[in-house]
Amino acid sequence: MTREQFERLSLPDVPGVYQFIGPRGAILYIGKATSLRDRVKSYFTGRIAVERSPAIAAMVDAAKTIRWHTTESVLEALILEAHLIKTKQPPYNIDEKDNKSFNYLVITKEPYPRVLTIRGRELFDPLVKKDFLEKHVFGPFPQGGSLKEALKIIRKIFPYRDTCTPQTGKPCFNAQIGLCPGVCSGAIPQEEYQHTIRNITDLFRGNFHGLRHRLVREMQAAAGAKRYEEAATLRRQITALEHIRDVSLIKDDLRHAPGGATRIEAYDVAHTAGKETVGVMTVVVGGEPQRNQYRKFIIRTAKNNDTAALAEMLERRLAHTEWPYPRVMVIDGGTAQLNRARSVLRRAGVFIPLVGVIKDERHKPKKLIGDGKTIERHEPEILHANAEAHRFGINWHRMRLRKSSFA
Repeated sequence: MTREQFERLSLPDVPGVYQFIGPRGAILYIGKATSLRDRVKSYFTGRIAVERSPAIAAMVDAAKTIRWHTTESVLEALILEAHLIKTKQPPYNIDEKDNKSFNYLVITKEPYPRVLTIRGRELFDPLVKKDFLEKHVFGPFPQGGSLKEALKIIRKIFPYRDTCTPQTGKPCFNAQIGLCPGVCSGAIPQEEYQHTIRNITDLFRGNFHGLRHRLVREMQAAAGAKRYEEAATLRRQITALEHIRDVSLIKDDLRHAPGGATRIEAYDVAHTAGKETVGVMTVVVGGEPQRNQYRKFIIRTAKNNDTAALAEMLERRLAHTEWPYPRVMVIDGGTAQLNRARSVLRRAGVFIPLVGVIKDERHKPKKLIGDGKTIERHEPEILHANAEAHRFGINWHRMRLRKSSFA
């Protein structure tokens, strides 16, 4: 399949699941996406064999078309992807990675079931001793990090037991912070807890709409019977399901994109002797500029200090938690700028590899410093993002300078 063929498909810019379809309608590969358009586009960058594997590059060549299914959230896409991989067994999903290393969600067969994440090698190897019998198994989930982030979201809606011992009379740590319903302390009856497990099971079966409708019916029945506290809890769960805040999943999805679509952000500062000081952020995903995600910053405090201006820009960028985090941050400058950027990230509790681009007297890249492994793997994309930041920043600064001269 060629890039021109892909562009004619006009995939939407929404979450969902995509399928590469081969000869005679065979499903070759299944993946999930925060943006179907951007994710699938990343397979046609020309570097897929290097970024991912020669096998995936061969799969793209063999594909005849792409099918997709949109979802209301990344969480739904994650669950649908796992269900389809399990039922369809696409060869490039299974062959790409030993199935035993995938992650699975297990609901145990106990009076108070546990909800666990288990590696395939532990789940299916008869020689590995297990302390549970499984009642439900969901997966495989190719990205363990995404599954963990999904469970953080789900556990806030439907608190569940994972490690505590039932009926001890003492609340476990998770019960104290609202992530366990009190199985340990005896605060929740067995029948009520089984109802919570049913909700989680419906969720991982992909029955989002059916689950919402059932909860609405239960809320109405509780309110009609004047069980107002129960009705309020159900209303909160319904609202949470309808407004899933899966920002963490979006970040994980873009930073670890299956199509090799590594997200790289580059930053640059531009000014003329401190006048019209501006900063910019550019984004490259899978080697392709994402111009709709470029951002501009008017520097408010540091007017003739590139290092301080960089720090201000990074602090303001990190305050935008709705913007997905990158896999790599690229700054224009040397050791001083790199150290200042590290300090900003450390204070924010964010740990992202940093790379600095040192320029020569003609402002051409001379040396890359920072995370060595990141530089080795992504040098072309780093330089591309940096060049975009310089171009974008200079153009915007010059435009502001011209406007100010006529004011």
